[in-house]
Amino acid sequence: MTYVITQACVDVLDKACIDECPVDCIYEGDRMLYIHPDECVDCGACEPVCPVEAIYYEDDVPDKWKDFYNANVDFFSDLGSPGGAAKTGKIGKDHPLVAALPPQGEGH
Repeated sequence: MTYVITQACVDVLDKACIDECPVDCIYEGDRMLYIHPDECVDCGACEPVCPVEAIYYEDDVPDKWKDFYNANVDFFSDLGSPGGAAKTGKIGKDHPLVAALPPQGEGH
């Protein structure tokens, strides 16, 4: 099991979760943050600090955002397990589900 970042993060990228993550498993795409399912230790530190409530435990993801589980997993299919987001830096892409979304958030 792992935590999942969902649509509420798209175009927000607050990064409070990155500061709280003790294992550095939250990676930055172009429009959203992603949790690496193999690096996450299920500590839950990220969930309460998210200002837009975009992070859920895998079993608790609302039905309307269930596809974001696969988006988080598939995002890493060609990256493998880099072993830490800090050394990787921003990854210049997003999962196709995220890339296809219209602009999100205030003013859009």
